[in-house]
Parts: sequence; C-alpha cells; structure tokens
Amino acid sequence: MPLTTDEKLLALSRDVIAAFDKADGGVHPGYRPAHAKGIVLTGVFTPAPDGAALTRAPHLHRPSVPVTVRFSNFAGIPTVADNDPQGAGPRGLAVRFHLGEHAHTDVIGHSVDSFPVRTAEGLLAFLNALTATDPAGPHPNAIEQFLGAHPAAMAFVQIPKPIPTSFARESFFAVSAFRFTSANGASRYGRYRILPAAGGDYLSDAAAAAQQPDFLFDEIAARVAREPVKFRVVVQLAEDGDVVDDATVRWPQDRALVTFGELSLTAIAADNAKAQQHIIFDPIPRVDGIEASADPLFEPRANIY
Repeated sequence: MPLTTDEKLLALSRDVIAAFDKADGGVHPGYRPAHAKGIVLTGVFTPAPDGAALTRAPHLHRPSVPVTVRFSNFAGIPTVADNDPQGAGPRGLAVRFHLGEHAHTDVIGHSVDSFPVRTAEGLLAFLNALTATDPAGPHPNAIEQFLGAHPAAMAFVQIPKPIPTSFARESFFAVSAFRFTSANGASRYGRYRILPAAGGDYLSDAAAAAQQPDFLFDEIAARVAREPVKFRVVVQLAEDGDVVDDATVRWPQDRALVTFGELSLTAIAADNAKAQQHIIFDPIPRVDGIEASADPLFEPRANIY
C-alpha cells in the first residue's frame, strides 16, 4: 500500500495519530489509535448482477471471492467495554476482498451515516478540542466552542448511536464516496452501505448497561459458530448535483440503492490477535473500476491506517 511522500500530509497524519492517543489516555502499543478493540471473521462475498453492471472491478465478475472482515468498537482503548455509551460507538466494519496473491481491495465503514468533518485538519481540531475540554470548567468549553462553530460536527455528535444486540444486527456506512466505472466506461458516484440480513436490533439504555463488557464479541463468536452471518452490500448512487467530495454532506434518502452483493461470514479467523495486527485496511480502493472521489479525507486516512 503506497503512502504519500508529501511531508506536510505525513506530518498531519502523525499529528492526528498523536491526538487520538491523547484522547485515549496515551499510547496502547500494538493496537490501532482508533477502533483498537476488534475481532476478525472470514467468509465469502458473492456479487449481485446489479453490482456487476455498476463496475468492472474483478470481484464483481467472479462467482465469489474470499473476504476478511473486522468488527470493532470506536475507541483506541483495547479494553473499552462494548456497552460504553461514549467510547464504544460508532462501531466499525472493514472488509477485505481477496483478489489474488498480494492483490486485494477494501471497504471501510462505521455505524453512523454521517461524519463530523471534511478534512484531516478538521479532525485534528475536533480531537484537540475534545482533549482540551474540562467538563468542570467554565462554559462554553473547548468542545462546545468547536461544535458551535462546526454544524456538521454538532449534527454528528447529536445523532443517536444505540448499542446493537449484535454486530450482526448493525448497519455500516462508508465515510466517503467512490467513482464506479462499468465495463462500457459509464461512471457513477456512490457510497457503500453494509446492511444486516437479520435486520437492525438495538438495546435500550437500561438493557445495554446490564450487559457484560465483552458481550458483542462473545455474541458474534457464538453466532458464527451456529450459522453464517450475512450482510447485504448496497451502493447509494449520487445524482447530478450531489456533493461527492465532502464526507459531511450526505445525500437524500430517496437516492437509488444498487445491490452490490452479499457477505457471508462463516468463521472466526485463526489466531485472531495476530490476524488483527497483520491486516491494515486501506480506504483507497486501488482496483480497476472503483476509484476514490476527490474527498480530501482519503489520503490522510490511508496514511493513518
């Protein structure tokens, strides 16, 4: 996975990592600076005819391809409780489509159809405001001032983030838009949605508080031992005039959804801790037929991951 050689961008990426570490109470060696607590599953992706019509990407033109999927909690704290109302959400999902030896493409999403900032500079300012905030200090404090000046971040913070009964009952949304190009050269912009085949299911605050700290991880391990965990992968298509280079701008709900394919997860990856340390997901697709949009978050996110 090639990284940028732009020293300014590399420095910015390092600053964001340092800000995540500060927000999480320090460095946790061997873990990601965000979404540290995770679990890796394996399975297959089966493409849909509409997905094959949308893009010439190779995984849409094979009967199926193997996948590696990681579910995670948000915080960079590897011991964060699954029912922590602040640190656990939004939950994350990352999918690797294995296309051949040393050939793959990834999709990364989280469980909120929103993002608080448009740029890595904005994310750094958000994190710095968070760590500079003294809840017992005078108001408006640092985070209140930031949110007051950034409506998209305020909207993101205020969106309900209920705790699911299972990772298998949660929906996930790509942060940024992609450009999909078909075999005949037609292109459309779209965003991934990864939707649970079993439907969404969420706990009340009281029920969530009563759960064990690792209940989501224990539940998904027990579930996949009984039966495949399935998700429907769809792409929400942009229309002419929709903003495709700003992660804070979401498209109207009436935009068409194209069925991309299905994920069927069948096992917990062997030696899970080692598997998680080995795999680094890439937000940039780097595959013919699917390209990153001009969203400025792509390159910094690739460097940070």
